[in-house]
Amino acid sequence: MSRLILKGFILVTESDLMAVKNELNQHIRLTLEEPGCLVFAVNQNADNPLRFDVYEEFIDRASFDAHQQRVKSSHWGKLTNNVERHYEIQEVN
Repeated sequence: MSRLILKGFILVTESDLMAVKNELNQHIRLTLEEPGCLVFAVNQNADNPLRFDVYEEFIDRASFDAHQQRVKSSHWGKLTNNVERHYEIQEVN
């Protein structure tokens, strides 16, 4: 079984920045509670406050897919529907 790693960043608009920042801790907490989540970190970039660096690790593809499904229907998913996502996803043994 391969772990799944996602790394990259999201770009938010200035008009969405405060809402994203206000909801971020809840999103992180809920994700870390998901079965199969090993690491989940989202940090505002020091040089660009509209950029949030993302790093995720899940025990397998199924756990990652379940996370993606949960997020789509969550408050965070609706709030960040218009963010620009730049991710690299890899499976590692």
